[in-house]
Amino acid sequence: MSIRLRLTLWYTGILSVTVLLFGFGLYGLLYYNNYTSYKDNLINQTEDVYTRIQPRMVVTLGGGVSWDFFMPQGRELLKNSTTFYQLNNYLNGKSDQSANLKELNMSLPDLSDKQRQVLVDDGKLFQKVKIENMDFMVYSLPIPALKNGQQQLAGVFQAAVYTADFEKLFSLLRLILIFASAVTILLAASVGWFMARKALKPIDQVIDAANQIEKGADLGNRINYDGPEDEIGRLTNTINGMLGRLQTTYSDLEEAYRKQRRFVSDASHELRTPLTTIRGNVDLLEKMWKRTAANGTAEEREQLELSLEAMHDIAGESERMTRLVNDLLALARADAGFVMEKSDIELKPVVEQVIRKAQMLPRAVEWVAGDLTALEGVYVNGNKDYLQQLIFIFVENAFKYTESGAVRLDAQIMNDQIGVRIEDTGIGMDKEEVPLIFERFYRADPSRGQTAGTGLGLSIAKWIIDEHQGSIEVTTRKGEGSTFIIWLPLVRISTTFEYRHSLETGNQV
Repeated sequence: MSIRLRLTLWYTGILSVTVLLFGFGLYGLLYYNNYTSYKDNLINQTEDVYTRIQPRMVVTLGGGVSWDFFMPQGRELLKNSTTFYQLNNYLNGKSDQSANLKELNMSLPDLSDKQRQVLVDDGKLFQKVKIENMDFMVYSLPIPALKNGQQQLAGVFQAAVYTADFEKLFSLLRLILIFASAVTILLAASVGWFMARKALKPIDQVIDAANQIEKGADLGNRINYDGPEDEIGRLTNTINGMLGRLQTTYSDLEEAYRKQRRFVSDASHELRTPLTTIRGNVDLLEKMWKRTAANGTAEEREQLELSLEAMHDIAGESERMTRLVNDLLALARADAGFVMEKSDIELKPVVEQVIRKAQMLPRAVEWVAGDLTALEGVYVNGNKDYLQQLIFIFVENAFKYTESGAVRLDAQIMNDQIGVRIEDTGIGMDKEEVPLIFERFYRADPSRGQTAGTGLGLSIAKWIIDEHQGSIEVTTRKGEGSTFIIWLPLVRISTTFEYRHSLETGNQV
């Protein structure tokens, strides 16, 4: 989630809570004030009329005494009054209503036994009811009477006001508040998104500029910022300063690396000539001493044999130094950005040449040339000499690290790639060592001092593979051997081979 979105969500959330609290608070306050006003007016009017109820004594047919009531007349009971009155006499079951309630042909609902008990206990009862699906607020007061020395509920006086307009008003207010809150929140979210985008736009500019610097690998570029010296401005200045320091450091390292590459290249060139001279002189001295030893005394022959052994050691070391210098020269060319010349070449003759050369290598295991059918008519874009060197490096390594068993070379094709596989039954290695074997001068610990080598062969092989846009697949198990598959992209398969293959398989080309 981006910072812009988080800021917008936080701002919108806080505003939403604020608007909702304000809306609920305003609605509740207005509703409470108006409701209280309605209630107080109803109570005042009811109690004013209640004090003027006139009782009169009537004698029933049974000889008993009961009370009868009649509604008082006055200005508050006119037809246009907004308050409706009703008097219920529980002694004789009669009821009386105000003129405006009679004209509506309605009756206020009678109280239930539970409500009557509440009315007796509290001395009043306030309730909201629906009469013929219309909202009314009803206030009831008791009319007590004594019977047999005990006070009982002789009747109830009720007053009601029509509250539908009040409820409609607040229902409309509720809709207005909900709609206004929703619009306010949406508008605030949009404005917040716009403001966050505008405020964070310089950061996008910083990111774009940094990406351009990264893609262009030009540390001399700087981020242009014309805004105020706020947090963004300080960040831009800090990044520009960091880029300046990186440029200085990178330039120093590049210069040192360039000098190192030039030294390695020059040293390799300079060492090749004296090493060649040493090897030539050693061979010459060896021939001369052999002739002298044939005509000399036994003591002279013994001394000459010792000298020849020393010469053999010198020749061996000079040969090893020559290989090391050649490898260093190849890596120096790679580091200097040497681009090898490549063309479309047929791969099978290259592999067959490696197979012939490998037969002459010193080895203690069997050399097996496997199935090369996959190479028939296959062309790759590459350099013939470097591809031979690449395959030869893996074959030579397999011979070095295989004491028993066999080394096998074959080929396989998969999709648009051709693979040359070199498999051995040698010492193998741990899986953790696989990423390291292509580093310069790296050699697995068990092999140090046991097998000859400089540790540069696989580094050169990796460079050749990269130059050919290929890849290397390694499968190994400690003590059981290793398998290397060199994958190269196919350029084409010759038409002659496709036609011959179609005749053999019966498929139409």
